Amino acid sequence: MSPDPRISRFRDAGEDLRHAKGLPDTPQGRSPSYRLAYADTDFLLRDEMRGVRLQLELSKVEIELAERGINSTVVIFGSARVPEPRLREAAAAPGLAALSDAYGMARQFARAVTERSLASGGREYVVATGGGPGIMEAGNRGAAEAGGQSIGFNIVLPHEQRPNDFVTPDLCFNFHYFAVRKMHFLMRARAIAVFPGGFGTLDEMFEAVTLMQTKRMKRVPILLFFPDYWRRVVNFPALVEAGVIAERDLELLSFVETVDQALAAIDAAATGQV
Repeated sequence: MSPDPRISRFRDAGEDLRHAKGLPDTPQGRSPSYRLAYADTDFLLRDEMRGVRLQLELSKVEIELAERGINSTVVIFGSARVPEPRLREAAAAPGLAALSDAYGMARQFARAVTERSLASGGREYVVATGGGPGIMEAGNRGAAEAGGQSIGFNIVLPHEQRPNDFVTPDLCFNFHYFAVRKMHFLMRARAIAVFPGGFGTLDEMFEAVTLMQTKRMKRVPILLFFPDYWRRVVNFPALVEAGVIAERDLELLSFVETVDQALAAIDAAATGQV
């Protein structure tokens, strides 16, 4: 019987780390230079180690999602500030109160997507959000109500972003680098649902559109819920009129008003009709 190739022939790094903690308390042993490099936080946080930290953020999530067997996702973008309908009266601004219906729509969409995902084993089309409040919470909440798992890609912000209570706990990740977080949003995406949002949502949406326009990413449906909002916020035809994009570039965006329309667009893409 051949040996299992996954079993390392070398000493386990964790074992060395445990051993190092029991070394004699001497000036040599206390010196920062003597710390194991991978256990030396001060060393890992140096500017010169930024490339290693980028790799760690990319690899940790990639490995854990692969081990969970998650092959594809449906990503939900949208404002962290949009309240759920029952809290609309407490919204910080009248505009946010008017957008509270988007919370319910995102919740309904995530529930429908997750029901489909469960029917296929729960490894495909798993809901993924930014893991925070507002539209992100609605997405994770809808997935939980359907009895499925969902991903939260959180990020450390000056005002700490707390993970919402509906993210599957062992699929709740935290990032320092926006760039790596964006990669994980898109690496497995089979559809991107964009609900009303601000700078962050616009940034995430246009990142995806640009990658598809330049063919650096395979095309997937980009579903813009609440078309009236998006047409007020972004004058897409003006970009064509100015010649800074081609008219065919607008075909990368699909304006949808209902969950059924969004699901139909996803189905069309899956069958090669887009």
